[in-house]
Amino acid sequence: MLRREAFLEAVSKENVEDFLRFIQLNKDKTEPFDVKEVMQEMPRDQRQTLWGKLSFLLQDVLQELPPERWVEPREEGMEIESAADPKHVMAVVDGVTLVASISVKVLQDGDSYTALLDTAHMLHAVLESLPVSEGPLQLHIQNLCDAWWKKGLKEKEKFGRTAFLISLQKSFILKKPGAEIQRVWSLHEVLLSLDYTSEDNRQINDLLLQCFQQPIYIRNDDGKRFLVFLFTWNIDFILKIHGTIKNQLEFYSKTVMAHIMEIYFRAWKKASGDFLEQIESVCIQDLMQSAVLLHRASPVYSKVRQIVSYFHSRKSCQKVEKMLYKLYKPILWKALSAPNFEVRANATLLFTEAFPIHDPEQNNKNIDKSIQKQLDTVMSLLDDPYPTVRSNATLGVCKILAKCWELLPPVIITDFLKKLMMELANDSSSADVRCSVFTCLIIVLDNALSHPILEKMLPTLKNSLHDNSEKVRAAFLDMLIKVKEVRAAKFWDICHMDHLLARLAVDSQPVSKRIVDLLSKSFFPANESEKEWCCRCVTLIQMNPMAARKFYLHAHKHTAPTNILKLMLAIRRALNSCIQINQDMSELNDSNKENSAQVEPHLRNDTTLVSRLLEILVILWRSVDKALKLNEEAQKYTYAKFGTVMSKYFQAFEDEQCTAPLIQLASLMPPAAVPTFSCGVLSRLRRMDSGAAPSQYCQLLACMCSWGQAADILELITDWLSEVLPKQGDKANNNRKVRIFETAEAKPELGLAYLENLFSHTSTREKVLALGEQPLKQLHTVLGNWKSVLYMHLSSTKDNINGPNVETALKVFTYHSRLAAHLQHNFSEGRDYLLSLEHVAAWIAEKVLPFLVKPINDDDEKQEAENSHLLAAQITESFLTVCRDVLLVGLGDETFKGQILQLCSLTLLSDAGYLCIPAVLPILKEVAEGYVPEDHTQENQDDPASIVLGVVANIFHKIIELFARHLKKEPEEGKQLCQSSIPGLSDFLQVAQTWDRAPLCGVFSTLLAIIIVEKRHLLQKINHPEEIITPESVEDMPPLSSILLAVILKSPSVIRAFLTEMILTLDNEPIGSLSELAAVLHVLAVIKHSQSKVSLKSAAISVQQHLHKHAILSPDSRGIQRVIYESSVKTLNEILDL
Repeated sequence: MLRREAFLEAVSKENVEDFLRFIQLNKDKTEPFDVKEVMQEMPRDQRQTLWGKLSFLLQDVLQELPPERWVEPREEGMEIESAADPKHVMAVVDGVTLVASISVKVLQDGDSYTALLDTAHMLHAVLESLPVSEGPLQLHIQNLCDAWWKKGLKEKEKFGRTAFLISLQKSFILKKPGAEIQRVWSLHEVLLSLDYTSEDNRQINDLLLQCFQQPIYIRNDDGKRFLVFLFTWNIDFILKIHGTIKNQLEFYSKTVMAHIMEIYFRAWKKASGDFLEQIESVCIQDLMQSAVLLHRASPVYSKVRQIVSYFHSRKSCQKVEKMLYKLYKPILWKALSAPNFEVRANATLLFTEAFPIHDPEQNNKNIDKSIQKQLDTVMSLLDDPYPTVRSNATLGVCKILAKCWELLPPVIITDFLKKLMMELANDSSSADVRCSVFTCLIIVLDNALSHPILEKMLPTLKNSLHDNSEKVRAAFLDMLIKVKEVRAAKFWDICHMDHLLARLAVDSQPVSKRIVDLLSKSFFPANESEKEWCCRCVTLIQMNPMAARKFYLHAHKHTAPTNILKLMLAIRRALNSCIQINQDMSELNDSNKENSAQVEPHLRNDTTLVSRLLEILVILWRSVDKALKLNEEAQKYTYAKFGTVMSKYFQAFEDEQCTAPLIQLASLMPPAAVPTFSCGVLSRLRRMDSGAAPSQYCQLLACMCSWGQAADILELITDWLSEVLPKQGDKANNNRKVRIFETAEAKPELGLAYLENLFSHTSTREKVLALGEQPLKQLHTVLGNWKSVLYMHLSSTKDNINGPNVETALKVFTYHSRLAAHLQHNFSEGRDYLLSLEHVAAWIAEKVLPFLVKPINDDDEKQEAENSHLLAAQITESFLTVCRDVLLVGLGDETFKGQILQLCSLTLLSDAGYLCIPAVLPILKEVAEGYVPEDHTQENQDDPASIVLGVVANIFHKIIELFARHLKKEPEEGKQLCQSSIPGLSDFLQVAQTWDRAPLCGVFSTLLAIIIVEKRHLLQKINHPEEIITPESVEDMPPLSSILLAVILKSPSVIRAFLTEMILTLDNEPIGSLSELAAVLHVLAVIKHSQSKVSLKSAAISVQQHLHKHAILSPDSRGIQRVIYESSVKTLNEILDL
């Protein structure tokens, strides 16, 4: 009694501190005071008194400090009438809110709550002007509005709207909005009291549409319920919802799309009356229309199809079936016969997926008639002239067969399968159609009822294994794998084993992997013993050795490493039987299986089979090498097992075809495991004949590198290359350590062969480079000393040449430059080895280019000079080729580019420098490609890039001049020069066309000028009007123009760049000569068959503007000029009419 009266007394401005204390006691769980209990104990009149006092208290504190002044800063010197503390005021408001919320909960029928309503109105006003920082107070007032709505009190619409709006807004900004979404759903009926068309509710409408853009709403269960409800809120809102979803489709993820499909379906299922009709016409039918009309490349096509397919998947419901029939009726049948093949293809997918489409309320006779008509339509779609439609129809037919097999008459099933297998599987016009047949038959195989008939018909497809399309072969094998998986038939009855192995031997990896998957259990059955595996391995080798290699190359993907090791040991035992190791023979003969006895006779007398087994052994070992490294015990065991027999293998299997895999096998083990062999490898390499074939030493080199003995090979190469040089080159060898001392002649040619082999294979190259800079730098120095040998050959006569031959010296020179590139890439942080290459360039300019002159007339001196200038050209070309590679991999800096371009310029200025043009053009291409046009948007003459590219343009100009000169003086030699330069010219122009400004745009200006000049010169030499013929192809043009245009016409982008330059030239530099205009039109006549129609017509219009000046000719004008003019006009009109 005292507690109620004390609390009631505290609800006043005078006792506000007591009020706040009571509120605090209520919040403290350890205190016995509870406002809710107190109010429940109050009689009705006391509650009404409390609500009145509560209203006055709230009114007093708000008058003292309105909400809009709660966060205003106080200015210095400003007098404030009220000394109220904002925090104190907010605490009072929060307390009032708490009491009001509890009051709503304890409100009883018959209570007069006018004062409470006034309090709620004031709190509602506070809520609208509440600072953002006061989140807890906002939540409490929101809870009051929420409770007011749910209690159904007076003016509940106003409070419900506020609670709903706040929850909706908060659900978009909170990191974990699950609770707010749940509250939004609990308040969803508030929307039924709102006027959709009112401007006051525009904000809510926009927020509601945003819900469909929020994945959290779409994935949340309460969110989905709310979104489904929105479809039934207002009939006009449905269109806006659908538009929002369509705009967002492109950005929805796969998981979100799954929920969107469900939302559409649930909204349709829940709707009725006008809402149902609106959803069907505005949403579902619109999606159907879009699924028919959208391009397949559209980013939303697949998502629209997903939604429509969701409705198809619910066809078991009669209501859905009727809806599909009604909505598809005005769309689908027209689309299936539309002129546009994409529309037909899309409609085919929808039609066959929704099959059968009929009104379930029809009688059975009409339904059967409708289905038969639809089956006839599907059959006709299989004959459509467009492959896309046929492919989609194939997919549809297979889905129909898989889904309705037991419902379709056998005749129809047979007709469909014959159509697929006899005709479409052999459709020569489209690989996609053939591929779709096998891809889609997999769907049919999922229906076990199809297996008996397919078992009989599938063998007719066996030739598809050898289809000329890789994807068709892959699809055919996928079908065979499915046949094997579902046990529909024996796959070897469909496609013979010999054919499978033949295809495995020669086909690409995607196809080979599938064949291995198909055959894995046949040749590597997990439930058989390792001896049986070995026997089947022998059988596979005998059937097709190359297929056996491919099979075991992929075998580790289908079994455990342990099984691979067991097979390796089984092969070891089989090999041991050949060399009659007693203990292994006893192991081999432990089993009395028939297969065990079959292995020995074949191996004893068949060296080829033994070599193939050794190859398989190497392949298997490499496939589990990583696994062995992770299991030290297994690795040691394997090393021990094979190490004990390797020496016997080398003795027994001396044939060359056995030696190579044995060396590879030894390279997989440490040298200590094969001591007899490992100690003699370096000696074998040292004693090798100079002319030895790579097959004799490449395996030995790889073996040495795998053992970590690459340094010994490098030392041997360095010794051989040093010994044949002048004596000052030997001082570097004084402190070198040599493992085996034996007298042997130096073999520089063989050393170079070793060096080339080491750097040609990634595995050996990595081992050599891992030795560090010092030994490679030493080799680089020795290689550099060979320049003196080259110079000797250049400057000496044939009678006094001693020492290494010129071919060897030239190879050494090339490897010196190549090794510099490797050293620069791997070891130099500066430009030490680039400097080395620049020194070589300077040496060529000083010592080699003087010999690049044409031979004189004296026969003896002519022969000598001929040899010298050809050698000089070879030296220069080999060096430029290496420099091209240096630039290609991005090692060249600005200085290096400048030095090499200078060498190119000097080379072309030499008398016989034209011989090096095929090597110069790739240099120009790589230098130009190193600069991106966008990086140099502002032309700056002093910019290093502009300077370098200016040099490139000048060199190209010089090259074109050389072409013209040699075609004129020596036509045959000139043509050969031009033909050999075409690849480099094509690549360079492809880079140059990316520049639309100086300096590289001058490249096309040069081309245009030389072509017009050459053609003009030819026209001026014409004496008879009959000789004026408009060219139809590049072959009809003069020699140089023919070659240059052939290069230009290879690339549409180069054609556009060339025509752009032509238009600029015609517009800015008027061509006054009729012969020049005719030459331009002849060029356009050759180009007119290209794809650049727009640029071609623009160029023709530019010519037209100049050609009209020559229209009026005097009566005594030469007949040839008039014929040229008339021919030009005719050509121009033909181009403009394209």
